[in-house]
Amino acid sequence: MKILTATLLGAAALCVAACSSTSTSVPRDQTNICGMLGDREDWGEALADAEQKWGAPPHVVMAIIWKESSFRHDAKTPKKYTFFGLVPNGRVSSAYGYSQALDGTWGWYQDETGNGWASREDFDDSVDFIGWYMTKTRRSNGLAMTDAYSQYLAYHEGHTGFKRGTWKQKAWLKKAASRVTRRAEDYQRQLSGCRGLVA
Repeated sequence: MKILTATLLGAAALCVAACSSTSTSVPRDQTNICGMLGDREDWGEALADAEQKWGAPPHVVMAIIWKESSFRHDAKTPKKYTFFGLVPNGRVSSAYGYSQALDGTWGWYQDETGNGWASREDFDDSVDFIGWYMTKTRRSNGLAMTDAYSQYLAYHEGHTGFKRGTWKQKAWLKKAASRVTRRAEDYQRQLSGCRGLVA
């Protein structure tokens, strides 16, 4: 009886570990959206929901997540250091999770949508957040939802920062936005052959 109980407990532990690693594991090939969605059906469902709810194109949403967190559920910004760069002192910002949303912006999203239990470590919630934010960007800045370049700039700089053109003097940020655009274009081409995965 003890052996059977131990065996069952061991199997349960393995199952929990496997389920956890599957839901939060980082995709190996992040250049192939069809492969990622084929391995994670719930991702396709989340993208479809955000597209229907917010009008957020799946290829743009995925490109933003790719650039922001490389699909890591617990991604954090680098640490800050003081005393000649020797003593850790917090992090560069409060950006966290798949979406790399800041504390304040995430709180705004939770309050406005009533989604108080939303977690930045949850892919569904992060996709919904990005769709919500992109809609805000369209309304406040007049940017098309399909404009991956400008949407990313506004996502990074904020709506006011984008209007002020804070990104114009940041060559590194414009380069990042170009990478997001190319990735979104690749994802869009790939999705034409596996659109059924986003449903």
